[in-house]
Amino acid sequence: MSPSQVGEPAPARARVWWEVGLVLACTLGQSAVYSLLLLVRRFLINVPLGSQATALNSTQSAQAFWDILYQLLDIGFSLALVGLVVYLLWDTVSPFRRIGLDLRRPARDLGSGLVIAAVIGLPGLGLYVVGRLTGLTVQVQASPLDPSWWTIPLLVLSAVRAGLQEEVIMIGYLFRRLRQAGWNDWTIILASAAVRGSYHAYQGVGPIVGNFVMGVVFGWCYRRWGRVMPLVVAHAILDIVSFVGYPLAASLWPGVFGPLPSSSSPSPSPSGS
Repeated sequence: MSPSQVGEPAPARARVWWEVGLVLACTLGQSAVYSLLLLVRRFLINVPLGSQATALNSTQSAQAFWDILYQLLDIGFSLALVGLVVYLLWDTVSPFRRIGLDLRRPARDLGSGLVIAAVIGLPGLGLYVVGRLTGLTVQVQASPLDPSWWTIPLLVLSAVRAGLQEEVIMIGYLFRRLRQAGWNDWTIILASAAVRGSYHAYQGVGPIVGNFVMGVVFGWCYRRWGRVMPLVVAHAILDIVSFVGYPLAASLWPGVFGPLPSSSSPSPSPSGS
């Protein structure tokens, strides 16, 4: 029996669906729509998918002050949406406690996050390499190749932002609301994983599959543990390794990770993903 059935009134299903629709339209659902449209555009142009590129964490200004300011603002506004979602979950029980977004079990959450990151990270890297070699995945430039002194701290903050944004919204929030709408856990897991795969579609076919599988694993873990904190930790670790380690990977294996010729200019990722 879900918490909404014990000692507290369940919101009307119509209200739940309106709220879920609006939250997704303002956050990662919006990113999914733009990402799918970008994938369609990629297939329509006369350039093979494997010869296209996309850039993450791009520099926003050549001047250090403005680059740092704009990137911090981008991270801050994204986290404000996470805060709004947490606020919407606030009822008779603290939303942080309800979804397990707290520091009550730091050692266990860190250990679980490290294990999940290892389980997801190595196969995910292999899937990306296979996708690049088969031409089904866009070349993803995860971070600038010429980092400045402020680049790594901002990349770490960006990774933490992504972990909070995706796991709080796609796992903690959706599980809570879709259970109230009458969905069973596995339907929620598969639906959440499908949205997760969709907002990575701009990277090609491989990342859709990889992120769908990641969503299923993360959803199963949340169903088992009832905590998003290990998932936030795992997601942040995966992104920190990807972002900070990208220049090394590009230098060691330029054919897979290195930037494409300047004629194949990278396209930005959809906002919010």
